[in-house]
Amino acid sequence: MNNIENNTKNKIPMSTMIWFSGLSMLGFLATDMYLPAFETIRHEFGTSQTLISLSLSIFLLGMALGQLVYGPLSDRVGRKKMLFVGMAIFVISTAVISLSNSIELFLLARFGQALGACCGTVIWQAVVIDRYQGKASERVFATIMPLVALSPALAPLLGAALEVFFGWRSIFVVLVVIGLALAFATSSEKESAPLDKKQEKLSSQLARDYKQIVKSKIFMGNMLMFAACSAAFFAYLTGSPFIMTAMGYSGSDIGLSYLPQTAAFLVGGYGCRSLLTRFSAKQLLPWLMTLFITTVVTMFVIAFVTSPATIWPILIPFCFLAVANGAIYPLVINAALADFKNCSATAAGLLNFLQTMFCFLASSVVSAFSEDGLYTVTAVMLFQGLLIVVGYVLAKHKTTNISASDAVVV
Repeated sequence: MNNIENNTKNKIPMSTMIWFSGLSMLGFLATDMYLPAFETIRHEFGTSQTLISLSLSIFLLGMALGQLVYGPLSDRVGRKKMLFVGMAIFVISTAVISLSNSIELFLLARFGQALGACCGTVIWQAVVIDRYQGKASERVFATIMPLVALSPALAPLLGAALEVFFGWRSIFVVLVVIGLALAFATSSEKESAPLDKKQEKLSSQLARDYKQIVKSKIFMGNMLMFAACSAAFFAYLTGSPFIMTAMGYSGSDIGLSYLPQTAAFLVGGYGCRSLLTRFSAKQLLPWLMTLFITTVVTMFVIAFVTSPATIWPILIPFCFLAVANGAIYPLVINAALADFKNCSATAAGLLNFLQTMFCFLASSVVSAFSEDGLYTVTAVMLFQGLLIVVGYVLAKHKTTNISASDAVVV
C-alpha cells in the first residue's frame, strides 16, 4: 500500500520524527560509542591495536555493502519487513559482541552489526520520499540530518561513561536496547512502500531501477555533491588526530575539538530548515557551495603558506565548512531521491553506498600519507571542492523550484 502524505498541512507526529532520528543515528552510534574502550578491549583480548582498528574498517565495509541490499528488497517486500530483518541482525550481532571472548568473534560480529544497522540509514530516507514531497521532504531532511552530526560528538562521551561505570560490554548492551526500541517503534508505523504495483523478477526490477537511477543527471550530480562534502569532512576527521598530536595536543583536547564543528553542523542544518520557508533549494545551493569552496581554499592556503603551529587557524574555517555541509546535505539528498518514488529505497541505497565509498577513499588517502599531515588533509579537501562544482554543473539544469505550498509543518 502507498501511504504518501496528501495533506501537507498536517504536522508530522513527534513519534515519527523520533523514529526517523533513531534510524538515522543508529549506524553512527554503533560506530562511535565503543571508541573510548579501544585500549580496554585490546587488553582484554590480548590483541594488537591494528586488529582493534580493523573493527572500524570492517564496520564501514558492512555499512556500504548492506545498503545495496536493503534498498531493492524494501522496494519489493516493504520498508517495515526489511527494518525488522535489519534490526534482528543488529540486535543479535550486537549481543554476540557483548558476549565475545576473542577478537575473531568480535570482528565477525561487527560486520554483522553493520549489516543490520545500515537498514535504518537507507530506509528512513526512502520513507521520507514515499510520504512527503517538495519542501515537505526538504524540511524533514533538514530537521533530521543535523541530529546525525551529534552522534560523533556525544556517542564517545556516552560510551566512555558506560565503560567507566559498567565496563566496555555495557556499551553493546545499550545498543541492543536501542535496536529493540527501534524495532518496537517500527511496528507502530504504517507501511509506505508502493507495494500495490505488479511484481516482476528481482533481476529485471534491479536492472530497470538501476538503469533509471544512474542515467539521471539529477541523481548523479546531487550524489557527487553529497559525496564530495562528506569526503571533505571525513578527510579532516581522519587526519585531525595525527595533526593535533603532532602539535602537542592531548587526547582530551582532540576530543573537545569535535564539539565546535558539531555545533556548526547543527547551525547549518537548522539554519537551512528556517531558510527553506523563504527560499527554494535552487536559490540556496549556490551560496552554500560558495561557502564550502571558499572554506577549503582558505584551509589549503593556510596550510601551505603559514604552516600553523596550533589547530585554531584550521579549526575555525573548518567550522564554516561544517555549517555549509549541514545545510547542503538535506538539499542534495532530497533532490537526488525525489524522482524515484517507485524505487526510493534502491536509490537511497545506491546514494549512500557511493557516498560511503567516497569517504572511504578520502580517508584512505589521508591515512596513506599521514606523515604529511595537514598538507594531505587540505589537499584532499580542496579536490572535493572541484568535485562539488562538477556535481552542481551536472545537476543544475534539471533542478526545479518547489513552491511554498508544498511545505509541511515539522
